[in-house]
Amino acid sequence: MYDFVVVGAGPPGSRFARRAAESGHDVIAFEKGSVGEPLACSGHVSDDVWEYVPDGARDELHQNRVYGARFHVGGPGSRSYPFYKHDPVSNVIDRVGLDRTLADCAREAGADLRENHAVVGVEERSDRVVVEVRTPAGDVERVEARMVAGCDGPTSRVRRALDLPEPGELLHGVLGFDETPDDGDLVDVHLTAPTFFAWRIPRGDAGVEYGLAAPPSEDVSTRFDNLTDAYGATTDRRCSGAIPVGPPAETTSDRGFLIGDAAAQTKPFTGGGILYGMRAADVAASVIDPRDPGTLADYESGWRDELATEIRLGKAIRRCYSLPEPVQRVGLRALSGEIGVHMDEPSSFFSPSNLRALFSRSDPPK
Repeated sequence: MYDFVVVGAGPPGSRFARRAAESGHDVIAFEKGSVGEPLACSGHVSDDVWEYVPDGARDELHQNRVYGARFHVGGPGSRSYPFYKHDPVSNVIDRVGLDRTLADCAREAGADLRENHAVVGVEERSDRVVVEVRTPAGDVERVEARMVAGCDGPTSRVRRALDLPEPGELLHGVLGFDETPDDGDLVDVHLTAPTFFAWRIPRGDAGVEYGLAAPPSEDVSTRFDNLTDAYGATTDRRCSGAIPVGPPAETTSDRGFLIGDAAAQTKPFTGGGILYGMRAADVAASVIDPRDPGTLADYESGWRDELATEIRLGKAIRRCYSLPEPVQRVGLRALSGEIGVHMDEPSSFFSPSNLRALFSRSDPPK
């Protein structure tokens, strides 16, 4: 019997599998398709991502550097309000490559990570979990473990099987890619999508990423087409998916726990969850003992202590997206300029570096 069965090998799942295996636990992980595919997540991440991959991986994964963002209350061509640093704020990376790199790290640590194995059932018992897995040959196998980690995304099968509550909301996101190279160093953010936003991210030689997210009740595809048409962009590749926002009240059961999008461990103001999910995975690996279900309570409180402040402040930022346009313009005009914030940590708005930047404006980087 395994110590942990991990369902889903995205960044949180692979990170947990790696850290648990490094701690000496017997870990098996299942990914329903090929790791990283189909792509359903942006590749715009903070510099912190490099702490989670081998030193040599940066050269292979890095596509572009970003120094800030231009915010627009209207569409393309509308007045922009730049927020920037003189050093890179973030990176654009090969998102599929990141997933594969993290999965390789898990395997190298000793986790048995199997691709093209779809979990079709999870049964929680008093002393174990029984997981049914459909193999590439079409057979259904049963795997037993002391605990199950649900890292299987916003519509998590594990979450439903464990009868855990749903995230606060699920947004509908659309991504599209124009292959025209663009090494620009500012992201464009349009506060035009209902309750959320649209974006344009230059990816260097890899082209340009366009995206938009909004509640499912909105016609997201039409809004996305309007965005790319206004930019004159041709997006040959397109994908879509759900974006969970708002962690549920519980993310653990008797012998199971959720990490990443399955637990809605995402930034409420961007929907991104790569770094938050991996931070939660590290908490899980450090406190959960598969032989002691009582330690699941330590994970429940631990990840919330790790992320609660940032998620709470992120919700406040998100509410600003729905302010009347005149108020948004006044706020953006007052705050635009040089910043000292961390893109994953809204609390850094109150940091000495950002406060210094607010009171000592300089010209944007050339």
